[in-house]
Amino acid sequence: MNLKKYFIRALHRLQKGPGYTYKELLVWYCDNTNTHGPKRIIKEGPKKKLIWFFLTLLFASLVFWQWGILINTYLSYNVTSSLSIGFKTMKFPAVTVCNANPFKYSEVKHLLKELDRLIEAALERILQPTPGNSSENISPPLNLELWHQIPLVLIDEHDKDNPIILDIFENNQSPAGNQTTMGNETTMGNETTGGNETTMGNETTGGNETTMGNETIMGNETTGGNHTCSHQGSDNCTYRNFTSAAQAVTEWYILQSTSILSKVPLQERIRMGYQAEDMILACLYGAEPCNYKNFTQIYHPDHGNCYIFNWGMDEEALNSSNPGAEFGLKLILDISQQDYIPYLSSAAGARLMLHQQKSFPFLKDQGIYAMAGTETSIGVLVDELERMGYPYSDCTMNGSDVPVKNLYSQYNTSYSIQACLRSCFQNHMIEICGCGHYMFPLPDGVNYCNNEDNPGWAYCYSSLRSSIRHRQICIDSCKETCNDTQYKMTISMADWPSEASEDWIFHILSYERDMSTNVTLDRNGIIKLNIYFQEYNYRTISESAATTIVWLLSSLGGQFGFWMGGSVLCLIEFGEIIIDSLWITIINVIGWCKGLKQKRAQARYPDAPPTVSELVEAHTNLGFQHEDGGVLTPRDEALPPEPGTPPPNYDSLRVQPLGVLGPDSDAE
Repeated sequence: MNLKKYFIRALHRLQKGPGYTYKELLVWYCDNTNTHGPKRIIKEGPKKKLIWFFLTLLFASLVFWQWGILINTYLSYNVTSSLSIGFKTMKFPAVTVCNANPFKYSEVKHLLKELDRLIEAALERILQPTPGNSSENISPPLNLELWHQIPLVLIDEHDKDNPIILDIFENNQSPAGNQTTMGNETTMGNETTGGNETTMGNETTGGNETTMGNETIMGNETTGGNHTCSHQGSDNCTYRNFTSAAQAVTEWYILQSTSILSKVPLQERIRMGYQAEDMILACLYGAEPCNYKNFTQIYHPDHGNCYIFNWGMDEEALNSSNPGAEFGLKLILDISQQDYIPYLSSAAGARLMLHQQKSFPFLKDQGIYAMAGTETSIGVLVDELERMGYPYSDCTMNGSDVPVKNLYSQYNTSYSIQACLRSCFQNHMIEICGCGHYMFPLPDGVNYCNNEDNPGWAYCYSSLRSSIRHRQICIDSCKETCNDTQYKMTISMADWPSEASEDWIFHILSYERDMSTNVTLDRNGIIKLNIYFQEYNYRTISESAATTIVWLLSSLGGQFGFWMGGSVLCLIEFGEIIIDSLWITIINVIGWCKGLKQKRAQARYPDAPPTVSELVEAHTNLGFQHEDGGVLTPRDEALPPEPGTPPPNYDSLRVQPLGVLGPDSDAE
C-alpha cells in the first residue's frame, strides 16, 4: 500500500512538467530549446512557420546524414602509417647458414642407387641415344617398379586439343589391358618417329601410333612432365607439364627422393648431412674469435643440417657495438661441392638468412645464396614494423588466437605467418592424404608419406598444392604478427681468394681442417661472408588510429552546431522531452486502465449508486427496512444487496495535480 502511494505521488510531481499532453509538451520544447529553428516555427506567421519547418527538417536531415557518415568512418577503423628514424645500439640478427646440398652424396648413395640408375637411363632416352647404346641393354636390369609409381613422361603438344603422352620406358612396360588407340601418325618436332604405342599410366593409350626404331626426338612442341595417379592403375591421373626437361627431371627426382628419405630416421639424416666442424672453417665476431661451437644446429628438410649464430635460445643475444664490416660477423665456409648429389642440387653455394632471435628460418622463402669462390659482403639495415591489433587489423601478438596448430612450436620458436601457412598445409595434407609431407614437421602419431605405404600420395600432394580453395582457407586462417623486424640487405661480391693469395690461403685452411700439408680445398668449395650493420639508424614504421573517439565527438558536434546551432545541452533537452513523453504515455495508459475498470463495474451494476441522502433515509425510514423472517417476493430477490459504507463520488478519474491535494497529502 505504501508503494502505491509513493508511486501516485511520483506521478503527481511529474505531472507538474511542461504539459499534460503531447501538444503542450512539443510547444513548450520549441519555445524553450536552445536550437534555433524550432523557436521560429511557433513564433512566426503561417507562411514563415511553413518555411522554418521545412528548413529545420532539411537541416536536421543533413545533420543525421553527416552523423551517419562520420560514425561509419569511425567504425571502419582505418589506420595511418608513420615513419620515424632512431639511433640506438641494436641486437645483432640471428644468422642461419646452410649448404645448398642437403646431404653428402657419399653418405646417401646407397639409398639413391636405383633412383640414379633410372634417371640416367631416362636421360639417355631424352638425349637421343644412338642405336646399340640404349638403356634396354643395361645390366643389371632396371627396377621399373619405382618408375611406375611416379613415371616421367614426354608430352607432344603439336595438337593442343589432343596431346600425346610418351612414357620414356614404354618399351619395358608390359602390355596394358583395355588400351585405347588413336589413329593417324604423329610427328614430334619436324619429323618424329617413335616405336610402339604410347600409354597413359598403365591402362590408357594416349596417343597415336609412332614408328621410329629406338629414337625419341624432342621437337619444339615436346615437353617433359610428371605423371601421378590416385592409385596404381587408376584413370584418375594428372600430368604436371614443364617447359624444359631439366625442370621435369629435377622435380621428378625430388618427389622420388622425398619418398625414400622420409623412411630414414632423423638422427641418420643428420649424420648424412654436413657437420659443423667440417663446414665452418673460421669465425670472427667483431674482435672476438668464435668457432662452430657458437652455432646451434637444426635439421632443415630443404637443406639438411643448418647452423644458427646468435639464435638467443640458450644465451643472451649479442649486441653490435658499432656499424661497419670490422664490427660484424666474418665466416669462412667449405661447402664440399665435389660431394653434391648430382640430380638433387643443381645450384652450388651456401644458403643463408638473417632473422630475429628465437624465430624459425624459412630459407626457401627468405634466404639468399652466397656463391663459391667469392667474398660476399652483406650490409644490413633494420626496419621495425608495429601494427595495431584488433579492431584496426587482423594481426596477432603471439599466435595464440590463430585457429591453426603451429607445428613449428616443437622448435620453441616464435609465431610467424610462414610457420602458420606451412602448418595449415601439413594439417590439410594429413587430413586428406592420410600422411604428412617430408618438408614440414609432423604432429604426434603421424608418419611421412612414401610410395610403399601411400601409393597415391604424390597425386594427392599435387592436387592439394594446386588447390586454390585450400590455399585460401590457410590464408584466411593465418594472421600477420603485430610486431616484426625486417632486415634489408645490400649485397656485394668479389672473387676470393685472389690468384696471388689462393696458394697460401688454401694451404693454411687445409692444414687447420685436416692437419694435412697437402691442399684439400679449392675455389669451388670456399665461401667467405661478411655480415654487418651499415649504420645504426633504424626505421620504425608504426600504425596509429586514423579516427579516435575525440575526433568522432568533435566532428559530430561540429556538424550539429554548423547546421542547427546546437550543442550537447540541446541534446540533453531533447532527451528530457523524450522522458516526459514516456511519463505522459504511462499516465495515459493508467487512466485508460482505470476507465476500463469503471466500465466493467457499470456493466455489472447498471443503476447509479445511491447518494448519501438516500442511504440516510434508508436507515431512518422503516419502510426501507426488510422484515426479519419474512417471505421474499420475486421483486425483493431482484433487488441488489443493500450497500454498506457508501463509495466516494468522483467527478473525474483524472489524477489531480499535486496542488489540488489536501495540505497533508505529502506528509504521509
